[in-house]
Amino acid sequence: MELVQMQYFAAVAELQHVTKAAEKLNITQPALSHSIARLEEELGVPLFERSGRNVQLNRYGMLFAKTVRNVLAEVERGKREIAELAHPETGTVYLAFLNILGASTVPRLIHAFRERFPGIRFELEQGNQQHIQTLLESGRCDMALLSPKSGMVGNRWVPLFQRKLFAVVPDSHPLAAREEIGMADLDGEPFVGHKTICGFRKLVDQLFLDTGFRPDVRYEAEDLQTVAGFVSQGLGVSILPDSEGLRQEGIRWLRIGDRECASTVGLEWKENRYDSPAAQRFREFLVERYADNLLDAV
Repeated sequence: MELVQMQYFAAVAELQHVTKAAEKLNITQPALSHSIARLEEELGVPLFERSGRNVQLNRYGMLFAKTVRNVLAEVERGKREIAELAHPETGTVYLAFLNILGASTVPRLIHAFRERFPGIRFELEQGNQQHIQTLLESGRCDMALLSPKSGMVGNRWVPLFQRKLFAVVPDSHPLAAREEIGMADLDGEPFVGHKTICGFRKLVDQLFLDTGFRPDVRYEAEDLQTVAGFVSQGLGVSILPDSEGLRQEGIRWLRIGDRECASTVGLEWKENRYDSPAAQRFREFLVERYADNLLDAV
């Protein structure tokens, strides 16, 4: 059964006249009659009661007409959505991002972008690194803001900005009076770590390796907000990237003197996959925004 057959059937069912339906469809009456006959043959039942050129739906036809109307309505809805997505001024960008970026970074970026392109909408999905990588791989998002890059084959990653790493301690901790510490100063302290599904874990592990620090891990959290929460409650110390979304009450942020280190946030997308004009515009906007200053963190 072809879509055009359903469209022809719907026209005849609406007008109840073969010739008028043929004129509306801009085809010949014999061609229309032949299409309806083929459809009835395929279904194995007649769909109309005929009286010359006039026709009327029978009980089979009325049942089938309901289904056809729903199918054609869905097709039209899909066509409208595709047209909207493909239009550079009114399309939709499917953006995924890490939880930590939802407090300020993503809202500010979208606000700035929509000042230039107010007709473009966003569908947003957030989560940990593992979840975002799954969205990218499955094609459920156009692009993602990640840190660090996933390293998946076929993906492209462009660094956008950096956030410096800080040691964080409860504000009641003896080290809270300091402005800067070395990693050795955290030796023996209960440490709030990061689970492997948290992309930040790789960066922190590298910092430990470079400085020879071995943390006394008491807790492991899936996201950075939870790490900050544990530290604010006096349950341990940790390492976090400087971010407005993590600056909770009860935490003291200390510079790390051993090594200059930072978390780089970048834009990642699947190459060789269709991008709507709207998605292309947002990607170009991000790259242009940070082209001159990689260290400019919003």
